[in-house]
Amino acid sequence: MSRLAQTEGLTDIQREILSTVRDFVDKEILPVATELEHRDEYPTAIVEGLKELGLFGLMIPEEYGGLGESLLTYALCVEEIARGWMSVSGIINTHFIVAYMLKQHGTEEQKEYFLPKMALGEIRGAFSMSEPGLGSDVSAITSKAVRDGDEYVLNGQKMWLTNGGTSTLVAVLCRTGDAQEGVAPHKAMTTFLIEKEPGFGEVRPGLTIPGKIDKMGYKGVDTTELIMDGLRIPADRVLGGMPNRGFYQMMDGVEVGRVNVAARGSGVARRAFELGVAYAQQRHTFGKPIAQHQAIQFKLAEMGTKVEAAHAMMVNAARKKDSGARNDLEAGMAKYLASEYCKEVVEDAFRIHGGYGFSKEYEIERLYREAPMLLIGEGTAEIQKMIIGRRLLEEYRTQG
Repeated sequence: MSRLAQTEGLTDIQREILSTVRDFVDKEILPVATELEHRDEYPTAIVEGLKELGLFGLMIPEEYGGLGESLLTYALCVEEIARGWMSVSGIINTHFIVAYMLKQHGTEEQKEYFLPKMALGEIRGAFSMSEPGLGSDVSAITSKAVRDGDEYVLNGQKMWLTNGGTSTLVAVLCRTGDAQEGVAPHKAMTTFLIEKEPGFGEVRPGLTIPGKIDKMGYKGVDTTELIMDGLRIPADRVLGGMPNRGFYQMMDGVEVGRVNVAARGSGVARRAFELGVAYAQQRHTFGKPIAQHQAIQFKLAEMGTKVEAAHAMMVNAARKKDSGARNDLEAGMAKYLASEYCKEVVEDAFRIHGGYGFSKEYEIERLYREAPMLLIGEGTAEIQKMIIGRRLLEEYRTQG
């Protein structure tokens, strides 16, 4: 076991879960991840294995068939999975966010209907806020839902939908009111729970999932658009049963999603460090392993420190949320630091590999293409800095 990224104060159950996930990663993910990634192939066998382990229901309460574990346990599992292949952690993350939103905000009927099936992985979740003309400016969405009797009619186009093809339940944020003077735009948005068939094309009347978006990295997992054209959704599929609460529900989900991204950054950075420190002891220059050169030792020292710092901030953010306290400051800091450090550690490992790092034969090449996604997902670094800055001003506001 690595000395880096250890977590103090875990229960025996948490340690057992992490040990099981770590073994699964070492045996079932790492040996095939690069090959599947190069083919942009969905990891069906890996996902089935995660379903058997109960990972899809890790945070779903036991009364709904889940394991009822904490955000910390979940984040530590994600860290291990991302160490194996970040795309697999993305498949889990979007499902987890929808399950979390249902647990926190759903009606009892919605919880009883969806959560047991989600715990088993029979229903697979995805969520959608972004649109082609906007990313972080969620309040500017144009997708619209209009009430028509006992239904809503949805029209609009969504973008960057992780699990868009493989999911069977999508939480979609739409505008449900016209802009009014003195009414903030985010107070007129609603989250809809849209059930659909897996696959591409028209997956239910009025709902189309075009083919996968071709990406630089983060392959294997399907990332798509979502097009609604006269899509009819029953009013009882409004999350929580009441309209115009969608923005707050989505932001709650994204907040825990930021802890997830921090965990992914920590996991990818740890794998990059493992690759870099191993290669530095195998590669010889000027008559000795490059690990014995001071310049490389300096890189390894910086990389290890960044891995440890990212892990510690992620754990702190998860524990804060688990305590029931507000954690947007801690989650923003953890996401910002872990994603930036991940990029830097991966690049340093890439440099240690020299010319071989540019070859697809070496795993570091895959990590080098995957790390940039973390700089954008669940809010860019600039958005995190805005959140952090505003919260710090709230905490340290001077009098007068």
